[in-house]
Amino acid sequence: MAKEVEDIVPDSELKGLARRLPDRLRPYWLLARFDRPIGSWLLFWPGAWAIALAGAALARWDLLLWFALGSVAMRGAGCVYNDIIDRDLDRKVARTAARPLASGRTSLKAAWAWLLLLCLIGLLVLVQLDRVAAITAIASLGAVAAYPFMKRITWWPQAWLGLVFSWGALVGWPAVTGGFAPALWLLYAGSVFWVIGYDTIYALQDIEDDALAGVKSSARALGDRARAGVAFCYVVALACWAGAFWQMRPQWLATLALLPMALHLGWQVAALRPADAADALAKFRSNRFAGLLMFLACLVVGSTA
Repeated sequence: MAKEVEDIVPDSELKGLARRLPDRLRPYWLLARFDRPIGSWLLFWPGAWAIALAGAALARWDLLLWFALGSVAMRGAGCVYNDIIDRDLDRKVARTAARPLASGRTSLKAAWAWLLLLCLIGLLVLVQLDRVAAITAIASLGAVAAYPFMKRITWWPQAWLGLVFSWGALVGWPAVTGGFAPALWLLYAGSVFWVIGYDTIYALQDIEDDALAGVKSSARALGDRARAGVAFCYVVALACWAGAFWQMRPQWLATLALLPMALHLGWQVAALRPADAADALAKFRSNRFAGLLMFLACLVVGSTA
């Protein structure tokens, strides 16, 4: 985990390609968080899980690649939209005050134009899908648009994020099968609780600043019970996923495919230091690897069902 901790930087620090970009292009790269691909991975994994559990991962690499492109583009679009809505709040939080819109390094008009371009890339991915999958993808837009406002009206914006960031599963399954199935709904429900868990860990970084800015979060709501709350979410997620696997292959051996994922999530909870912002970010970022473990589990079950 040391490498992940080394990669942790505040939003104001530039690393890698972001440092080398021309000054006029850098704000757009940062607005879309292309310098921080963890969000694209987390958006990609539920869709990839659904494709794998539906038994198509080995045959439909093209679909996985389209989902990967869509995840990068739409995660970028979501970040730009979130920064547009939250630009005034971001100025009040130390970690986000240097973001391009909050700091004034780019204009609101330019941000909207960049958002439109990213959405056009998402549209390119959309037309590759069949009708049911495409309609399902479009149905997510309302939930996506509402997300930035959730932190103003509920203590559990992480639950709304779970609905949004897990939506790829609802698109991936019909992209393979043309419809829906009980296993999909259990896979989706598990993903929602997984997102709530890891985003609660992420929110631990900003508890003090969020309190000053009046921003609500599950981390603030849980307080000293944050570790227990994350553990509960992960246990529910694993139970839902076990149910999804059972739907596909009703044998206890199939549920053992979840063991690596269960051990990783258990490590996150056991090793979490809620008062240490750097540790919270490292644990959050480790969910990129957790997503891979779950993908492999879905691949095993889906290809042998």
